[in-house]
Formats: sequence, C-alpha cells, structure tokens
Amino acid sequence: MISRRLLRIKALMVLYALNRREDGNLPLAEKELMFSIEKTYDLYHYLLQLIVELSDIASEKIEQALRKRIPTDEDLNPNRRFADNLIIAQIRTSSDFKKYIVTKKLSWVNSHIPRLLYNNLIKWEDYKEYMVSGTSSYQEDKKFIIKIITGLFLQSEDLQFYLEEQSIYWNDDLEYVSAMIEKTLRKFKAEAQDRAPLMPLFKNEEDEDFVKILFRKTVMNREKCSELIDRNTTNWEVERIALMDILVMQLAITEIMEFSEVPVRVSLNEYIEIAKYYCTSKSSTFVNGILDKIVKEIRDSGQLKKSGRGLLGEGLSD
Repeated sequence: MISRRLLRIKALMVLYALNRREDGNLPLAEKELMFSIEKTYDLYHYLLQLIVELSDIASEKIEQALRKRIPTDEDLNPNRRFADNLIIAQIRTSSDFKKYIVTKKLSWVNSHIPRLLYNNLIKWEDYKEYMVSGTSSYQEDKKFIIKIITGLFLQSEDLQFYLEEQSIYWNDDLEYVSAMIEKTLRKFKAEAQDRAPLMPLFKNEEDEDFVKILFRKTVMNREKCSELIDRNTTNWEVERIALMDILVMQLAITEIMEFSEVPVRVSLNEYIEIAKYYCTSKSSTFVNGILDKIVKEIRDSGQLKKSGRGLLGEGLSD
C-alpha cells in the first residue's frame, strides 16, 4: 500500500498545481489526485514486471549460448540460478500481478532499460556473489531480489530518467515504490506459490479517506489557514512567503485540526521532512517555527481536538 508520507506528497503536488492554475476546479483536482495515486500503483507493478524482464533476458542469453556452433562447457552447463529465481517465478505466476499488467497494458517492450539494467546487473558484485554462492534456497533468492530493488534499481540514474520521461507522476516515486516492493517480497512465502500476496493500493479505507479529506479540507479551509499563518509570521506577509512553504503549512494545519487520531508531533514531523525536499534549503526551519506557534494558538484557543492515538504527546494517556 502507498505510505501516508507519499499520500501527503501527492496531495501537496496536486494542491500546488491547483494553485498555479487558479481555476478553483476542486472536482478536477480531486480526480487528478486519485489519478496520481493510481499511477504510483502502476509503477509498483511496472517495477515488478521489470524484475521478470531481467530474468527473461537471462534465459534468452542462456538459450543463445546453447545454439552456438561450438558451445563451451559453460554454455552447455549454464548457471540458471538467476533465471530460475524462485521469487521471480512467484511474481511471474501471480494471478493478481498478471491481471493488473494485462488490464493496465503495462509493458517494457521497445524500452532499452531492461537490457541496460541487465548489463549492469551481470557486472554487479552482489550478482557475482549470488551466482557462485554455495547456498541455494528460497530465502537466499528473496534476499537477492530485494537487493536488486533497493540497490541496483535505486542507484540507476537511467531508470530514474526513463520513469520521469514516461510519467510526470513518477518523478519522485521510485524510492517509495521500491520500499513498497521490499515490504511485499519480505511477506512472500514459498508455500504460497502463485498466490503470493501483492500490496493493495491503500492499506485500508481509513488511508483512502485520509488523503481525500486532507486535500478537500485544505482547499476549503485555505483562507482560515492563511489567517493563522499570517498571525504567526513575524515581519512577514503571506504574499511574500514561497507558495510551496504556504501549501505545506496549510496541509499541516488541516491535518492537525481535522484528524483527531493523528498525534500533533507526527503531523509536524511529516511536513517538516517534506519541506526539506520540496521547499527551499531554509524552509524546514521556517515552517517548523511557524507551525509550532500555530499549534500553540490552536491549543490555547481550545480548537485542538485529539482522541485515541492522537492524544500521544498531549500530556494525556489513551
């Protein structure tokens, strides 16, 4: 499932686009938000498909070697460990995976990336060690595929550039989706065979409602959030603050006030981290200072309503 961190980022990106358009078309923006999230789920399956593609290339190379007029001993006795990796076999035969790929028409055909990555793979020290390792097991196969996802894929600038060219919605998704795939593979069991579970789009209905409500409430309460920011920004006018800083704070304020089950500190930490990557170099410190003042004002005015887990850090117990 898509993490809440990424859901917040998706909301921020669409909120930014809505503000730049200045057409106030909330229904259109909400459709764009959900489309953006669905594209991330496409990428999740697309990268799983890329793993299968690498295995197919390995099998193809083995077959080509066997057809040589004068094959070597190595050609006649190929090391099929990667081509026959048990985890890749489970991905390949997964009914959920195959159905999604066909429905969404996802394909690496006509892309240079699979062969480029395969060439990088066979030069990779981790690959060489895996291929000659004396131990061969389901768990070893799993560990290696996770290494490919979290190492080879993440380190590939070619893959990153290619994904950015394919979809503007994939610009910042590779790291998050790689983490999703790692969590997926860690839950794979040998006995599951072709029924190994893939992650759903959302963890649960609560997460889906979270991003929808967060976005809509932020748009609807824009003026109220701007007033809070203005009152707590010493020697600054809202118009002079960078747009992305304002949007990050608007989302943070909305989350703090609208989601009683989310602790204030969790919300603050999330948006401060987001500000580090999507705003200016000094934004996280600036945003942190302003939000601290706003939270104090909200608390003092009795507007902060937290319950259950959201009480953590509020001096109360569950």
